[in-house]
Amino acid sequence: MSNKLLAGRYELIEKIGDGGMAVVYKGKDRLLNRYVAIKILRPEFTKDEQFIENFRRESQAAAGLSHPNIVGVYDVGKEGNIYYIVMELIDGKVLSQIIKEKGKLDYKEAIHIIRQVASALSLAHKNQIVHRDIKPHNILITSTGVAKLADFGIAKAVSAATIVGGSNKVMGSVHYFSPEQARGAYVDERSDIYSLGIVLYEMLTGKVPFDGDNPVSIALMHINDDVPSVTEEVPGLPPQLEKIIRKATAKYQSSRYKVIDDMISDLDDIEFITKVMGKKAFVDGGTSVNVKEEPAVHVKEPEKHHEKKKFKPNEHKMTIFIIAAFLLLAVAGVFGLGSMLGWFGESVEEIQLPDFAGKTFEQAQEEGRLLGITVVMGQESYHHIYEPGQIISSVPSAGSTIMEGQEVKVNISRGKNKGVAPTLVGKDVNEAIAYAEEYGFKVNVTVIESHLPKDTVITQDPEGGKEVKSGTSIEIEVSDGKGKEKVKVPSLIGKTPDEANALIAEAGLKLGNVGYEETDEVAQNLVFWQEIEAGTEVEKNTPIGYLISKGEQPEGSGSGDFDMDLDIDGEQVTDKFVDPDTPTSAESDE
Repeated sequence: MSNKLLAGRYELIEKIGDGGMAVVYKGKDRLLNRYVAIKILRPEFTKDEQFIENFRRESQAAAGLSHPNIVGVYDVGKEGNIYYIVMELIDGKVLSQIIKEKGKLDYKEAIHIIRQVASALSLAHKNQIVHRDIKPHNILITSTGVAKLADFGIAKAVSAATIVGGSNKVMGSVHYFSPEQARGAYVDERSDIYSLGIVLYEMLTGKVPFDGDNPVSIALMHINDDVPSVTEEVPGLPPQLEKIIRKATAKYQSSRYKVIDDMISDLDDIEFITKVMGKKAFVDGGTSVNVKEEPAVHVKEPEKHHEKKKFKPNEHKMTIFIIAAFLLLAVAGVFGLGSMLGWFGESVEEIQLPDFAGKTFEQAQEEGRLLGITVVMGQESYHHIYEPGQIISSVPSAGSTIMEGQEVKVNISRGKNKGVAPTLVGKDVNEAIAYAEEYGFKVNVTVIESHLPKDTVITQDPEGGKEVKSGTSIEIEVSDGKGKEKVKVPSLIGKTPDEANALIAEAGLKLGNVGYEETDEVAQNLVFWQEIEAGTEVEKNTPIGYLISKGEQPEGSGSGDFDMDLDIDGEQVTDKFVDPDTPTSAESDE
């Protein structure tokens, strides 16, 4: 990889990492004489024009963000069919690697990291930039402990494809998705706050709160389930941390922190308390003050040589005054900090949430008032069982243990959605069946061979949104996950080797054997024969070979540049790069 240039300026030195969307290289900016990180998008993302436009626009916007906790973006560009970002090179580790190595982080270290990331998001949000992909893989920690948030441009561009795309490499983000992202609903700054709360939970416990066999099941957990108690998982944590995670990961955006700065303020409170009192402030899950570690204050005469130290009257009074003042401040501090943590508040009663399903909103409100909880309106949706105005479900769900005074959202039925088939394509088969039944439809399933993830709905009849009678059976085809993706072979005849290589990579194929033969069919340095006929469907990554003409080279054909092959996890991207030892036009003029 050494001695290859992008844009005649950025030298690629070595690969230092890769992910679902891009491969990262250590590079050198020859113009400014500094080392940089160069991120090259994977080929599958370069085929989507809307993706590329979002990527370009958001990367340029992120380049305008100057903050000590944001990875600096220096340049965004395109070289042939290769799209790249030039960024600040970080000496350190990715947070996901640190969590993997340590298992779980000390809560003070976790607060310190999350506080820095929140500060970075504060600036981004104030500039109307929503990251959309907050996760440990996008947070780098320098060797000096500074947290740096990366991938603003890629995050927004891929937001719509991350869960529904066919690449398993991209699915990791679903562990940190907000419920609205999982539903494909409106995303705003509070979606970043949710994901940040999930990252904080993972740092404290060493694991994500929701995990499953497939991305769809994990997404449904984000939509339906509450994040587990972090203090039950890790006893002895500051109780305020539990409150912060609960508020940050509330299911509905309106219940979360309105702005990230409010979350920072709560984190600062804990950081201040731990600096003053340390772990002595939290015992038994943070329910009492540890006074056992504080020694009693005694005035004892020294026994050395059986001598008694004599105090002058003024010194004796001053000593007593200092001790008394210290004790008063200590007591006041304990009560003040204890009040901040909720140690001395009234005891809050735990309540088992009743099942409101089938009741009206007014009935649930009255029942909630008697229990000491607040019932508020949630979402309205169609349902095949409950009549319009009846409650379908609640968040938290029925049977959950909640605290007195807590807010409960109830989802209301609009009744049956008569005459419109729901869209099932792209859903997991079990989710699709449940979804269709909610609309009053039956589902017949046929399993077929496909490269798509197992149990994914590929087709449906009638189509989603089509007017049909309620109760009609919907025929769906579901992937067995065993098939291999097929692509069409492009036409290479008459192309230069550079153009042929680019077409092969773009189609998701690999470069096969290439040779030269004398022929008068086409001009020199152009392809005159290809191994597999254009338009043929073959499995992805199939090698495609071709032959190049050795005939006389007409004026203007061929190329004096050489090729550079980037093998990105089996995806070969080939394009023209200038030999750094060959003088550029500017150098030759000199």
